[in-house]
Amino acid sequence: MNLLRRNTIQFAAALAATLLVPLRAFAAWNKEAFQAKTAADALKGLGVGASAESRDIVIEAPQIAENGAVVPVEITSNVPNTKSIAVVIDKNPFPLTAKFDFGEGALPYVKVNVKMGESSFVRVFAEAGGRFHTASKEIKVTIGGCGG
Repeated sequence: MNLLRRNTIQFAAALAATLLVPLRAFAAWNKEAFQAKTAADALKGLGVGASAESRDIVIEAPQIAENGAVVPVEITSNVPNTKSIAVVIDKNPFPLTAKFDFGEGALPYVKVNVKMGESSFVRVFAEAGGRFHTASKEIKVTIGGCGG
């Protein structure tokens, strides 16, 4: 086999594999939930029905954020077999701020910087075993980050 032909085929295969990975990630995009204008609609889009308050979800975030453009939030779920974590900020223009899916055996921990337009509750929903568990923390914002 011609070496140039072989290298070309290997390059084409690698390029195709590289291009398919972002498309696969895009397929996981939940447009309905992320474009929802209310927290209730976002939760409906995620399939969250009833959820139980849980002390097994730990939210670390400042009580007062001086600048709502960058609010650091750390979330750890100690709920066994956590499959996903969703972050909902009630008073944001688009309340569903982030959603993370975890493979089996992965540590359900995330650290994310979020934008907050005004003081609001940050609610976290952890899915485990087909049920949703929730925790919340109020964060007061002095300068809004969503155009405020």
